[in-house]
Amino acid sequence: MNTPPAETTPDIFSYRKYWAQRFGVAPMLPMTREEMDQLGWDVCDIILVTGDAYIDHPSFGMALIGRLLEAQGFRVGILSQPDWTDCEDFHRLGRPNLFFGVTGGNMDSMVNRYTADRKIRSNDAYTAGGAAGKRPDRAVTVYAQRCREACRDVAIIIGGIEASLRRIAHYDYWSDKVRRSVLLDAKADLLVYGNAERQIVEIAHRLANGESIEELQFIRGTVHVCREIPDGWSIRDSTDIDRPGHVTPHVDPYRQEPACQDRPEQSAVIRFEK
Repeated sequence: MNTPPAETTPDIFSYRKYWAQRFGVAPMLPMTREEMDQLGWDVCDIILVTGDAYIDHPSFGMALIGRLLEAQGFRVGILSQPDWTDCEDFHRLGRPNLFFGVTGGNMDSMVNRYTADRKIRSNDAYTAGGAAGKRPDRAVTVYAQRCREACRDVAIIIGGIEASLRRIAHYDYWSDKVRRSVLLDAKADLLVYGNAERQIVEIAHRLANGESIEELQFIRGTVHVCREIPDGWSIRDSTDIDRPGHVTPHVDPYRQEPACQDRPEQSAVIRFEK
């Protein structure tokens, strides 16, 4: 019996670089039109929107993704902590050629803004000067909706820890209810989860080669919305896989058994049989 060859993962740097590589490496990814003009750019291929301050260091996710896409030959701009009250700030770098990439930042925006007691935090470690209030609640959803208002026909791809943890229906502590996937609330086209370097590079090159965002389905590590069940797929009730049963209560680690002398006396009965 012949076995099919194992699927191999392509080298992330095996893609042919996009033509914009001729501009070279930017000292800092541009955040304004003036900085784009200094680099000789008339437009960005990709604009990344983040709830964090932009620091050009790999400990900041958007800086890492931006430099990775730049190494693939794309012109990448950064919208750092834009004003979300209207879409004016989302026009700052113009219309991107390929897509908007949106993240809430290095932390889930709700965890970043609130304590476990639902009290507003007084500082933000990922903002200049530790200033609080520089990002909205559920930042991925808000930013994606503002990008849609600014450029209705541009693809929107969401990612980062906030999108990754909310990619399917989930319990939301802050509203105390089960919420649907953030992909639906954000009205984005694709969601990438995990580290997402391989997914975002493949998506960028395929869009640059003329494919539409609707054609980018079944890429490993992505989530998209299906209008109907694909051929060969079926819906299966989760109770067929893991049927609920008796739940054993947790042992109380603070419970103390009384000392032997304090326990009630128990009478013993001895039976004698002939």
